[in-house]
Amino acid sequence: MIKVALPKGRIGEKALEIFEVFLQEKLCFEDRKLILHKQHFTFMLVRNQDVPVYIQRGVADIGIVGLDVLEEQQSPLVRLLDLKFGKCKVVLGSPNEYLLDFSKPNLKIATKMENITKAFFAKKALSVEIIKLYGSIELAPLVGMADAIVDLVETGNTMRQNNLKIDEVIMEVSAYLVANPNSFYAQKIKILKIRDFFKNMILTKE
Repeated sequence: MIKVALPKGRIGEKALEIFEVFLQEKLCFEDRKLILHKQHFTFMLVRNQDVPVYIQRGVADIGIVGLDVLEEQQSPLVRLLDLKFGKCKVVLGSPNEYLLDFSKPNLKIATKMENITKAFFAKKALSVEIIKLYGSIELAPLVGMADAIVDLVETGNTMRQNNLKIDEVIMEVSAYLVANPNSFYAQKIKILKIRDFFKNMILTKE
């Protein structure tokens, strides 16, 4: 039995489509159910940010999760494959009329990605004050609470609509197939078979 943690939303749906081809069977979560049993698989729907937790704790053997979540949580999971979908970027952004001055002491950065932000500015040898927010990150510089933001963007439309510009791309992000290290050791042949199937499916679509 292989237990799979899938994120809710488009990335999870895309992964489920590939599993349908792999199992040659329609996979559909009934109504509001969060668990699906098919053949020798158990699929569970969880929040993207929670996928690594379920896998690390052994509740799931493998899963699909964004690279930004893996990096932010400094996750020790086995990264099996870059799936090349769910693409977006982690960016540094600030108001259009504002020239982001890295020489300014104690820049204030609003973000929900503390570790990624710390690592980015540490590479620049800059000390910044990080303001942790959980949503509407774009608002912080508009009301003077922060000089800039670090956020995940797909198209950049939300930033543009709020008169913000992208100053720097910190990281290119896509979805990854990952595994619990113990599960990978115990069920290596099965897990690598899934990995190879996903790899071939991605290559045929490129």
